Amino acid sequence: MSAAPVRGRAVAVGGGTGLPGVLRCLAGLGYDTSAVVTMADDGGSSGKLRAELGMLPPGDVRNCLVALADEASPLARLFQYRFPHGEGLAGHALGNLVIAALADITGSFPRAIEEAGRLLGAGGHVLPSTLADVSLHATDAVGEPVSGQARIATSDGPVAHVRLEPAAPPAYPPAAEAIREADLVVLGPGSLFTSLVPNLLVPGIAEALRETAATRVYVCNVANQRGETSGMDAADHVEALLAHGLDGALDVAVVHVADATPERPGRCLVYDDGCGRLEPVGAGREALARIESRGVRVVAADVVDADDHRRHSRHKLCRVLEGLTG
Repeated sequence: MSAAPVRGRAVAVGGGTGLPGVLRCLAGLGYDTSAVVTMADDGGSSGKLRAELGMLPPGDVRNCLVALADEASPLARLFQYRFPHGEGLAGHALGNLVIAALADITGSFPRAIEEAGRLLGAGGHVLPSTLADVSLHATDAVGEPVSGQARIATSDGPVAHVRLEPAAPPAYPPAAEAIREADLVVLGPGSLFTSLVPNLLVPGIAEALRETAATRVYVCNVANQRGETSGMDAADHVEALLAHGLDGALDVAVVHVADATPERPGRCLVYDDGCGRLEPVGAGREALARIESRGVRVVAADVVDADDHRRHSRHKLCRVLEGLTG
């Protein structure tokens, strides 16, 4: 049996591309690390497998399992291999197909995750926020409805509110338990309305976040996503989380200190969906004061990736998270 963790238990909540970096950071800091992952994904390979096999989406689960495995592992790299062509195969990540096969063999999505974790030697746990077959629906800033996680993520205008169907799905008990027993819970970074908020719309997850004695930290994105969060500053991001179930369950917000990104000759600063002007998440004095007025402590720091201003630097963010817990 391995030695007891140095720092205790940590849980990262979210989905998408931001969560794996946080998981690697927490595991590297010596935490017994778990991920609680949204089950609302309906795009790409995950969406196809949901439609064709009636299974829960494996993509975010796969990325988290790989993040908790040895980065140099050939098997981890194989799990991330995406077929570039082939009828029925194009666009699928091999790891998604492995998880689908394991779910069929074991008859259980959670058991499939456990088996995939064993194959990868993952040093942590990946837990769905719910086992319900949920779909995400939104209302945009002008009152128009948008249905489906993938469509919401690429909506033309900013999102005002999202909900799950069916409403109030039951939480996956081990996910809620992991949050309650944690010493540190980190939400984000990740797509605000399509990766983070769907977890909070599971009542048992929101309740666990209110009940835990953990330090609850939100890592605000450094750049807005065209459509989904266009025009939102850091306080708007926090307000959206509070309005969707996190009210009274957030202690700290980590925000990037810069409110503008200088252009670089020869570089095209882009949104996640194409080439265009980068829109940093504003974190000026007024925005930070609005966050603190909600009883949330602000930690302002340089956490941006110097080579990709859409994203966090894992090493910079890791130092900030380490400082929060001593």
